[in-house]
Amino acid sequence: MEKFATILHRAAGRHGGEDGLAAKVEEGLSHYRYNLADMSDDRWLAQFTKRIFQAGFSWKVVEAKWDGFETAFWKFNPRKCAAIDLDDMERLTSDTGIVRNPVKIKTVPKNAQMILNMAAKVGSADKFIRDWPSEDFIGLLDYLQKNGSHLGANTACYALRFSGVPAFILSQDVTAALIHAGIIDKPVTSKTAKRDVQAAFNAWADESGENISYVSRVLALSMDA
Repeated sequence: MEKFATILHRAAGRHGGEDGLAAKVEEGLSHYRYNLADMSDDRWLAQFTKRIFQAGFSWKVVEAKWDGFETAFWKFNPRKCAAIDLDDMERLTSDTGIVRNPVKIKTVPKNAQMILNMAAKVGSADKFIRDWPSEDFIGLLDYLQKNGSHLGANTACYALRFSGVPAFILSQDVTAALIHAGIIDKPVTSKTAKRDVQAAFNAWADESGENISYVSRVLALSMDA
């Protein structure tokens, strides 16, 4: 397994030295400032929904229509969204103010119920998510995938990182860096590979004194897939 210092050196060499790399890392993470302020349950549902609709689609279109989403889904009130019925579905799939994708619209009540369940356990979805140890980030991803809808690894990772939760994203470049480092030999699918990736990120975070978002960004900048 490569030392993080080696990966950092390689990334710096590709981006004009340490200062150039630092600027690129900051540029990549500036959208995901480590916001430690509490997010209400409705904002978590909004965040998950936005990333689901953006997946495989134009992010700009979703952003442009976002006010329409807020109106259509009662500002993402989890209790109202969890109770979406057939009449609501008919209204939503006819609403030109949102992206009318029936499959993705159906994720909203399922994810709303997941958020309500989180809040029932510890008081809020925000506490449930932020209290989850980053050393077991794959455990959080597994929970979201099993209990939510359309919250596969990268969709969930973007939602978490945009909400200020340290997160690694297994992009093509990060996957290539993990392969180069000898952690995996192909894109991650198995439980064993996920555990190996988590262990590597934990070790690199400890070595660097940084969180897993930073480590993920440096890995991405160290390779071209």
